[in-house]
Amino acid sequence: MFIRFLTVVSQNFIGNWKYLKGQLTMGQTTFTELSWRSDLTSSFALPVAPPERGSASVSSGSIPQWSSRKNDADLSASASTKSRYMPGLDGLRAIAVMAVIAYHLNLSFAPGGLLGVGIFFVLSGYLITDLLVEGVRSEGRMQLTKFWIRRARRLLPALLFMLVVVCAYMTIWDSGQLASDKMDVVAALFYVSNWWYIFHHVSYFASFGPPTPFGHLWSLAVEEQFYLIWPFLLAFGLRYVPRRGTLVGWILAGALVSAGLMAFLYQPGMDPSRVYYGTDTRAFGLLIGSALALLLPSKRLPSLVKGRDRFVLDGVGLAALAAIILMIWKTNQFETFLYDGGLLFLSVLSALVIAALAHPKTILGKVMGCHPLSWLGKRSYGIYLWHYPVIVLTSPSVNTNGLNLTRAALQVGASIVIADLSFRFVEEPIRHGALGRVLARLRSGEWRSRPFRGNVLVSMCALVALGVSTVGMAKPAVPVVAPAAPVIAPVSSTIFTLSPTIGSVSASHASLVTKPRPPRGRTLVRHKVSHPVKPRGSHAKAVNPLAHPSGKDVTAIGDSIMLDAKPYLKELLPGINVQGKVSRQLYEAPALVAQLKAKGTLGNRIIVELGTNGPFTRGQLVSLLKSFGNVKRIVLVNTRVPRPWQNVVNQTIAQVAKTFPNTTMVNWYADSAGKNAYFYPDGVHLNPTGAQVYAKLLANAVLGMEPSQKKS
Repeated sequence: MFIRFLTVVSQNFIGNWKYLKGQLTMGQTTFTELSWRSDLTSSFALPVAPPERGSASVSSGSIPQWSSRKNDADLSASASTKSRYMPGLDGLRAIAVMAVIAYHLNLSFAPGGLLGVGIFFVLSGYLITDLLVEGVRSEGRMQLTKFWIRRARRLLPALLFMLVVVCAYMTIWDSGQLASDKMDVVAALFYVSNWWYIFHHVSYFASFGPPTPFGHLWSLAVEEQFYLIWPFLLAFGLRYVPRRGTLVGWILAGALVSAGLMAFLYQPGMDPSRVYYGTDTRAFGLLIGSALALLLPSKRLPSLVKGRDRFVLDGVGLAALAAIILMIWKTNQFETFLYDGGLLFLSVLSALVIAALAHPKTILGKVMGCHPLSWLGKRSYGIYLWHYPVIVLTSPSVNTNGLNLTRAALQVGASIVIADLSFRFVEEPIRHGALGRVLARLRSGEWRSRPFRGNVLVSMCALVALGVSTVGMAKPAVPVVAPAAPVIAPVSSTIFTLSPTIGSVSASHASLVTKPRPPRGRTLVRHKVSHPVKPRGSHAKAVNPLAHPSGKDVTAIGDSIMLDAKPYLKELLPGINVQGKVSRQLYEAPALVAQLKAKGTLGNRIIVELGTNGPFTRGQLVSLLKSFGNVKRIVLVNTRVPRPWQNVVNQTIAQVAKTFPNTTMVNWYADSAGKNAYFYPDGVHLNPTGAQVYAKLLANAVLGMEPSQKKS
């Protein structure tokens, strides 16, 4: 079937080339000539390929004039172009945006939900290139000003509305975090969020503190940068590479270069944010969509693929869609496969699905175009904009109870409702000239009429929200204080304060202090208190010393969580060598092990607590354990961290603990379930109560007492 599909595509490509060759014949003017007109909506045009004589009759006669979709019909270069709505593509948008929401809700059945963004990239490349080429075919030039203004009308109102409302909300309820996130807002306004995060080392996967509600806007930045640059490159290609096959080849070559750069820059086990954010390393999805638009333009699909070929297209599209769903179900953001070609494979699959959905007669297109999916798809842009702020701002900072289905359903419902309101009362009216009509009424004095006063009231509310958000944005960010070196005493308790003005957590509090929530980027500084903390409740026995234990041959390797438990481990296991370091990741551990071996201080019983700050591969963990040599016991500690890599880390640790000799696992994730009182407000670091329980579990495991899981 797939070979049959390739045959159909190649045959259609030949026919399509003959068609486009007549419509995009090279003109006599040079590419550098620019045509300027007084009308703002068509002031900037690139003379690419003036139509031949008689092409107008073709445009208005035998070939139907179709746009890519209902919402983008106004992007057609010709005002007289007759549009065809393709509901199947909106259905694909609905699936993509729901996958992204499932990923951000950490739903276990969609660890690969981030792939929905890759689907959006291919869709954008296809639709925009299809519209630009159709504009060139009908008018002989690219009306870039018209294109950009209509893109701005389509995208900017919803974005600005979301930013103003979210900033106003944060000004009232969480002004400290807004002060830390205000540059994210500025970057979003200029569509450079992805590079802002790259240059400031803000991870999409491994950030600590409360996540910014604007972190998802990086993908819009990638698309807008594409909208800015791609028309020039496409115009150059259409003018100087007249053979469609050659041009498609160059576009696909560019896609391979982009995917190759992603594979080259990606380092397994390291944070993949650089290759995930980068326009250069994500361009392949947009370019593959663009190549599809040249091979199978929406105007030509019905005549290019007909008869039994439609069933072939249906079969290939259905198989590709099933493969995409399987990837969303089985992959995750830390798998090497994704960055070594998996995302490229996803883009190819997305292109095959789009080819099937764009055809008006395919069964798959009709199924995917059903009303519920198409309704969601039309609002997918707004849903994408709103879902992440809603999730971030309404989720508790400390949550050890797992997924709350009621809260998740309310978050999804709120995102859809707000997106629908934005679509009906902000996006659609502005896209169809509402601002111009309002200005005209104000000039004519119609604002005094009663029907118009409602619009004035809405405008006043918008101005108030804008003013509130501006006040919040004007507040200075709280400076970041470098972490102080921890001071450890055998029976002292380590507590945290938020520097410099957030306040402190008293050692006498055995329960969790939930407010205030530390803004992103705030530094946790350790302080010593001079008296021990006596735990309350059912876990009081956890701090009773074991009968004459010794920790002289025990080495504990970990991150800041290990530092939380260090004083209690010192008390329970006198002589233990605790090697904890803030923000340590597993890839840093081999160098530490080599250093300890060289000094002869690596113990015969080793505790490994890593994974709080980022994921690692099975191979990396096994390599680390092998570097220990022939030791008596290895204790692996899994993690509880409200971040996407938590499940990946815990699955890897469980798998290795079952198979590696002399290894046991402390299941901290299970033992801390429902115990919010163990954690500080970041939901990760341990307060004195949690640290003592944690130390007791580790001491029992390393001494062979009541291990959570054992393999010998």
